[in-house]
Amino acid sequence: MSEQLLYKIGLTLIPGVGDIGGKKLVAYCGGPEAVFREKRRQLEKIPGIGPQTIDNIVKQNVLSRAEEEIAFIEKRNIRPLFYLDKDYPKRLQHCADSPMLVYYKGSANLNQQRIIGIVGTRNASDYGKHFCERIVEELIPDQVIIVSGLAYGIDSCAHRASLKYGIPTVGVLAHGLDRIYPYSNKGMSEKMIENGGLLTEFMSQTNPDRENFPRRNRIVAGMIDALIVVESAKRGGALITAEIANSYSRDVFAVPGRIGDTYSEGCNYLIRINKAALLESAANIRYLMGWNQQSSSVSAQTKLFKEFTEDEQKIMDIFGQEKECGIDEIMLRSEFPASKLAGVLLTLEFDGIIVALPGKKYKIV
Repeated sequence: MSEQLLYKIGLTLIPGVGDIGGKKLVAYCGGPEAVFREKRRQLEKIPGIGPQTIDNIVKQNVLSRAEEEIAFIEKRNIRPLFYLDKDYPKRLQHCADSPMLVYYKGSANLNQQRIIGIVGTRNASDYGKHFCERIVEELIPDQVIIVSGLAYGIDSCAHRASLKYGIPTVGVLAHGLDRIYPYSNKGMSEKMIENGGLLTEFMSQTNPDRENFPRRNRIVAGMIDALIVVESAKRGGALITAEIANSYSRDVFAVPGRIGDTYSEGCNYLIRINKAALLESAANIRYLMGWNQQSSSVSAQTKLFKEFTEDEQKIMDIFGQEKECGIDEIMLRSEFPASKLAGVLLTLEFDGIIVALPGKKYKIV
């Protein structure tokens, strides 16, 4: 048993801490174990950490439950991913309210280059199911991972179509990995582990209670590049996920439906208020996501003969091994004024070295 893992899980169990507060404690104290070893007088100096929370930290009565969870995940070959671990989903890591720890059982790379979420109503129509399967099939050449919530309706359709066409698919759960809800998806979930996986922030013995689903939805929204809403009523989980995705600067696509249809109202609403792009085929996704760029051979030749200026080289060094980088991170690390940075990035774009993506991101071609 890893002692560090004991404290990582323990940190998620302290009443009153939460994901944002837990990350603050780790930053101030230097690590999960250091939080539990810190003196009360030092904890009192941390902004936003109240006396009741400090009492809960000092008591340290959560570690026995953490030991139980470690025994469970070791027996089931489940991987715990802490938000500072290299295998933790990088897209999710950049969200302020992302979970400190997620539990993962599967084979898919959660940091694959292209990850698409698909959500929709549990009361899917034949039209919605047909479109969902078609869009998944059209995404075969794009080497994506499909993420959804393993619920009835559109979620199940997206997972099932992904398995049918050999696309890795990850289900994000609103409960622990000791159960599957709905149970009718148990057989499918076992196949998903072989080509995709199951992911949750919830420990074993956690029921699929109502309040867990919005938390599940924020993980779906955070770990993807773009979200597809196939069918949705004006109110519901799919619309919540779309709102969260917009707040995370993710691209959202919605399938238009017939006016007056209950489960088209949500999609039509998102399109009408410009919170989603109208989706007719995968070609729309490729265009808006910048996937239809010049061939790598052309860009490779450009890079080969391109002599970077000192400023351009500094920007390229920021990308490093990462193919994508957000404008905020580039500005922070380069320390360039906004006007200067815009000019350097524009030159690199014109030279075919990088391409601008939705969500204020840039990608090396």
